[in-house]
Amino acid sequence: MSKLAIHETAIATQQGKMTFPQVVQALLEAGVESYLVDFAAAQKTHYLADGTTVTVPMILEPGSIAPEFDDGALVAAIRGAQSDTVRYPDFVKRSTAAGVIGYWAFLTGRKVIYFGRKGEQHIEEFPKPKA
Repeated sequence: MSKLAIHETAIATQQGKMTFPQVVQALLEAGVESYLVDFAAAQKTHYLADGTTVTVPMILEPGSIAPEFDDGALVAAIRGAQSDTVRYPDFVKRSTAAGVIGYWAFLTGRKVIYFGRKGEQHIEEFPKPKA
């Protein structure tokens, strides 16, 4: 496990320097199984295979979290990130505008669960690897 690698990946992500697949690969290599992003608390907690956690504050200002959950707007932001037309700073803005208060990315389980303010959820499976 490398706390430094986790911190460096978190910063590069927030600066829009890495694609989602690059982030996933770097975090898996650092021993991360999942991570929880809390936009309200402006932090990201990484859960490692050895049972330890690493919390990194967000350097981005998530902005206001919309009161209503807009699944369609969230899916559009997700598709943009998957196609690399939306990098993380813009993804954060679009997600919070869609009412996302946070999300849990399960790297080893290959899915992300997004949460709204009232308990709404959207579950997104990772895209299948290209052959």
